[in-house]
Amino acid sequence: MKKRNQIEFIVSGEYALFTDPLSRIGGEKMTYQIPTASALIGVVESIYWKPSIYWVIDEIKIINPIAMESKSIRPIKYKGGNTLAQYTYLLNPAYAIRAHFEFNFNRKDLSEDFNEEKHHNIAKRCVKKGGRRDIFLGTRECQAYVEPCEFDEIIGYYDTINLQFSPMLHSLYYPSQSGREQLEALFWSPKIEKGIIHFITSEQCTLRKEITDYEVSTFEIGKNMQSVDALFIELGVE
Repeated sequence: MKKRNQIEFIVSGEYALFTDPLSRIGGEKMTYQIPTASALIGVVESIYWKPSIYWVIDEIKIINPIAMESKSIRPIKYKGGNTLAQYTYLLNPAYAIRAHFEFNFNRKDLSEDFNEEKHHNIAKRCVKKGGRRDIFLGTRECQAYVEPCEFDEIIGYYDTINLQFSPMLHSLYYPSQSGREQLEALFWSPKIEKGIIHFITSEQCTLRKEITDYEVSTFEIGKNMQSVDALFIELGVE
Protein backbone atom coordinates (compact mmCIF):
# COMPACT_ATOMS: atom_id res chain seq x y z
CA MET A 1 0.00 0.00 0.00
CA LYS A 2 1.48 3.30 -1.11
CA LYS A 3 1.86 6.22 1.31
CA ARG A 4 2.80 9.85 0.95
CA ASN A 5 6.49 10.69 0.83
CA GLN A 6 7.26 7.10 -0.14
CA ILE A 7 10.25 5.84 -2.09
CA GLU A 8 10.60 2.39 -3.66
CA PHE A 9 13.90 0.72 -4.49
CA ILE A 10 15.88 -2.51 -4.65
CA VAL A 11 18.96 -2.98 -2.48
CA SER A 12 21.24 -5.93 -3.21
CA GLY A 13 24.75 -7.20 -2.55
CA GLU A 14 26.91 -10.29 -2.26
CA TYR A 15 26.57 -10.62 1.51
CA ALA A 16 24.60 -9.23 4.45
CA LEU A 17 25.08 -9.51 8.22
CA PHE A 18 22.06 -8.49 10.29
CA THR A 19 22.70 -8.98 13.98
CA ASP A 20 21.54 -7.74 17.34
CA PRO A 21 24.24 -5.22 18.41
CA LEU A 22 23.72 -6.32 22.02
CA SER A 23 25.05 -9.77 21.09
CA ARG A 24 28.22 -8.61 19.35
CA ILE A 25 30.39 -8.92 22.45
CA GLY A 26 31.91 -12.28 21.49
CA GLY A 27 33.98 -13.21 18.46
CA GLU A 28 31.21 -15.09 16.63
CA LYS A 29 28.52 -13.34 14.59
CA MET A 30 25.38 -15.00 13.26
CA THR A 31 23.04 -13.13 10.94
CA TYR A 32 19.28 -12.97 11.28
CA GLN A 33 17.37 -14.56 8.38
CA ILE A 34 15.82 -11.21 7.44
CA PRO A 35 16.97 -7.59 7.79
CA THR A 36 16.21 -5.51 10.87
CA ALA A 37 14.39 -2.22 10.55
CA SER A 38 17.55 -0.49 11.85
CA ALA A 39 19.66 -1.94 9.04
CA LEU A 40 17.13 -0.87 6.40
CA ILE A 41 16.81 2.60 7.94
CA GLY A 42 20.61 2.79 7.66
CA VAL A 43 20.28 2.01 3.95
CA VAL A 44 17.62 4.70 3.43
CA GLU A 45 19.61 7.26 5.41
CA SER A 46 22.60 6.54 3.17
CA ILE A 47 20.36 7.36 0.22
CA TYR A 48 19.12 10.62 1.78
CA TRP A 49 19.15 11.91 5.35
CA LYS A 50 18.37 15.17 7.13
CA PRO A 51 17.94 15.65 10.93
CA SER A 52 14.56 17.29 10.31
CA ILE A 53 13.07 14.00 9.07
CA TYR A 54 13.18 10.33 10.04
CA TRP A 55 12.56 7.30 7.85
CA VAL A 56 9.99 4.56 8.46
CA ILE A 57 10.26 1.17 6.73
CA ASP A 58 6.83 0.18 5.45
CA GLU A 59 7.29 -3.19 3.77
CA ILE A 60 9.82 -5.35 1.95
CA LYS A 61 9.89 -8.28 -0.47
CA ILE A 62 12.66 -10.86 -0.29
CA ILE A 63 13.76 -11.30 -3.91
CA ASN A 64 16.33 -14.09 -3.53
CA PRO A 65 15.99 -17.25 -1.39
CA ILE A 66 17.34 -17.05 2.16
CA ALA A 67 20.75 -18.74 2.14
CA MET A 68 23.71 -18.49 4.50
CA GLU A 69 27.46 -18.89 4.25
CA SER A 70 29.99 -19.12 7.08
CA LYS A 71 33.45 -17.56 6.85
CA SER A 72 36.50 -17.66 9.06
CA ILE A 73 37.42 -14.06 9.85
CA ARG A 74 40.38 -12.52 11.65
CA PRO A 75 38.87 -9.40 13.29
CA ILE A 76 41.10 -6.38 13.79
CA LYS A 77 42.20 -6.25 17.45
CA TYR A 78 43.54 -2.89 18.49
CA LYS A 79 45.58 -4.40 21.33
CA GLY A 80 47.12 -7.00 19.05
CA GLY A 81 46.40 -10.69 18.72
CA ASN A 82 45.50 -13.13 15.99
CA THR A 83 42.02 -14.37 16.91
CA LEU A 84 40.05 -16.44 14.42
CA ALA A 85 36.26 -15.92 14.46
CA GLN A 86 33.36 -17.47 12.61
CA TYR A 87 30.90 -15.12 10.88
CA THR A 88 27.72 -16.40 9.23
CA TYR A 89 26.42 -14.14 6.45
CA LEU A 90 23.34 -14.07 4.25
CA LEU A 91 24.34 -14.96 0.69
CA ASN A 92 23.22 -12.87 -2.32
CA PRO A 93 20.62 -10.80 -0.42
CA ALA A 94 18.24 -8.66 -2.45
CA TYR A 95 15.18 -6.78 -1.20
CA ALA A 96 12.50 -4.54 -2.69
CA ILE A 97 11.73 -1.83 -0.15
CA ARG A 98 9.05 0.74 0.47
CA ALA A 99 9.85 3.49 2.97
CA HIS A 100 8.49 6.93 3.76
CA PHE A 101 9.65 9.84 5.88
CA GLU A 102 7.99 11.75 8.70
CA PHE A 103 8.93 15.15 10.04
CA ASN A 104 10.75 15.03 13.35
CA PHE A 105 8.47 17.22 15.43
CA ASN A 106 10.77 16.77 18.43
CA ARG A 107 13.14 19.08 16.52
CA LYS A 108 11.08 22.24 16.57
CA ASP A 109 14.34 24.16 16.07
CA LEU A 110 14.41 22.73 12.53
CA SER A 111 10.78 23.49 11.66
CA GLU A 112 11.75 25.80 8.79
CA ASP A 113 13.20 22.70 7.09
CA PHE A 114 9.79 20.94 7.05
CA ASN A 115 9.18 21.14 3.29
CA GLU A 116 7.46 17.90 2.32
CA GLU A 117 7.57 18.23 -1.47
CA LYS A 118 11.24 19.20 -1.67
CA HIS A 119 12.42 16.44 0.68
CA HIS A 120 10.44 13.89 -1.34
CA ASN A 121 11.75 15.07 -4.71
CA ILE A 122 15.35 15.07 -3.46
CA ALA A 123 14.92 11.57 -1.97
CA LYS A 124 13.58 10.19 -5.27
CA ARG A 125 16.49 11.77 -7.16
CA CYS A 126 18.96 10.28 -4.69
CA VAL A 127 17.46 6.81 -5.24
CA LYS A 128 18.05 7.18 -8.99
CA LYS A 129 21.66 8.21 -8.31
CA GLY A 130 22.28 5.17 -6.09
CA GLY A 131 22.41 7.12 -2.81
CA ARG A 132 24.50 9.95 -1.40
CA ARG A 133 26.72 7.75 0.79
CA ASP A 134 28.08 4.21 0.70
CA ILE A 135 25.36 1.57 0.98
CA PHE A 136 25.92 -1.55 3.07
CA LEU A 137 23.75 -4.33 4.50
CA GLY A 138 24.22 -4.64 8.23
CA THR A 139 27.99 -4.13 8.42
CA ARG A 140 30.53 -2.09 6.52
CA GLU A 141 32.13 -5.08 4.78
CA CYS A 142 28.78 -5.98 3.17
CA GLN A 143 28.68 -3.40 0.40
CA ALA A 144 25.40 -3.05 -1.47
CA TYR A 145 23.81 -1.16 -4.34
CA VAL A 146 20.51 0.65 -4.79
CA GLU A 147 18.29 1.11 -7.83
CA PRO A 148 14.73 2.42 -8.20
CA CYS A 149 11.85 0.00 -8.77
CA GLU A 150 8.08 -0.36 -8.84
CA PHE A 151 7.48 -2.37 -5.68
CA ASP A 152 4.26 -4.04 -6.85
CA GLU A 153 5.93 -5.27 -10.04
CA ILE A 154 8.81 -7.05 -8.26
CA ILE A 155 8.53 -10.83 -8.00
CA GLY A 156 9.78 -12.13 -4.64
CA TYR A 157 10.97 -15.64 -3.90
CA TYR A 158 8.38 -16.08 -1.12
CA ASP A 159 5.38 -14.45 -2.84
CA THR A 160 3.06 -17.40 -2.13
CA ILE A 161 4.32 -18.11 1.38
CA ASN A 162 3.25 -17.13 4.90
CA LEU A 163 6.00 -17.55 7.50
CA GLN A 164 6.35 -16.54 11.17
CA PHE A 165 9.75 -15.61 12.66
CA SER A 166 10.80 -15.70 16.29
CA PRO A 167 11.34 -12.43 18.23
CA MET A 168 14.24 -10.35 16.92
CA LEU A 169 15.63 -6.84 17.03
CA HIS A 170 13.42 -4.30 15.30
CA SER A 171 15.52 -1.16 15.66
CA LEU A 172 17.45 1.15 17.93
CA TYR A 173 15.28 4.01 19.16
CA TYR A 174 17.21 7.27 19.45
CA PRO A 175 16.25 10.27 21.61
CA SER A 176 15.99 12.52 18.54
CA GLN A 177 12.89 10.51 17.57
CA SER A 178 11.56 9.30 20.91
CA GLY A 179 12.02 12.57 22.80
CA ARG A 180 13.56 10.66 25.74
CA GLU A 181 17.23 10.90 26.66
CA GLN A 182 17.64 7.14 26.45
CA LEU A 183 18.89 4.89 23.68
CA GLU A 184 16.51 1.91 23.53
CA ALA A 185 16.53 -1.43 21.71
CA LEU A 186 13.12 -2.42 20.30
CA PHE A 187 12.05 -5.99 19.51
CA TRP A 188 9.23 -7.60 17.49
CA SER A 189 8.10 -10.89 15.90
CA PRO A 190 7.98 -10.37 12.11
CA LYS A 191 6.15 -12.53 9.60
CA ILE A 192 5.95 -12.93 5.85
CA GLU A 193 2.41 -12.57 4.53
CA LYS A 194 2.09 -13.59 0.87
CA GLY A 195 5.70 -12.67 0.28
CA ILE A 196 5.66 -9.30 2.06
CA ILE A 197 7.00 -8.31 5.47
CA HIS A 198 4.94 -5.41 6.83
CA PHE A 199 7.04 -3.52 9.37
CA ILE A 200 5.47 -2.02 12.45
CA THR A 201 6.62 1.41 13.63
CA SER A 202 8.99 2.04 16.53
CA GLU A 203 6.06 3.33 18.61
CA GLN A 204 4.20 0.02 18.08
CA CYS A 205 7.02 -2.10 19.52
CA THR A 206 5.96 -3.16 23.02
CA LEU A 207 9.16 -5.03 23.96
CA ARG A 208 11.90 -2.51 24.78
CA LYS A 209 15.24 -2.49 26.53
CA GLU A 210 16.96 0.68 27.75
CA ILE A 211 20.63 0.60 26.77
CA THR A 212 22.20 3.84 27.96
CA ASP A 213 21.69 7.56 28.46
CA TYR A 214 22.04 9.38 25.17
CA GLU A 215 22.18 13.09 24.34
CA VAL A 216 20.42 14.55 21.33
CA SER A 217 22.78 15.94 18.69
CA THR A 218 22.39 19.63 17.96
CA PHE A 219 21.97 21.06 14.47
CA GLU A 220 21.61 24.62 13.24
CA ILE A 221 20.58 25.46 9.69
CA GLY A 222 23.32 27.39 7.92
CA LYS A 223 26.03 26.26 10.36
CA ASN A 224 26.32 22.49 10.65
CA MET A 225 23.48 21.51 8.30
CA GLN A 226 22.21 22.62 4.92
CA SER A 227 18.57 23.63 4.49
CA VAL A 228 16.39 21.58 2.16
CA ASP A 229 15.87 24.71 0.05
CA ALA A 230 19.62 25.14 -0.48
CA LEU A 231 20.07 21.44 -1.21
CA PHE A 232 17.15 21.52 -3.64
CA ILE A 233 18.92 24.25 -5.64
CA GLU A 234 22.35 22.62 -5.38
CA LEU A 235 21.13 19.29 -6.77
CA GLY A 236 19.06 20.95 -9.47
CA VAL A 237 15.97 18.95 -8.59
CA GLU A 238 13.00 19.64 -10.82
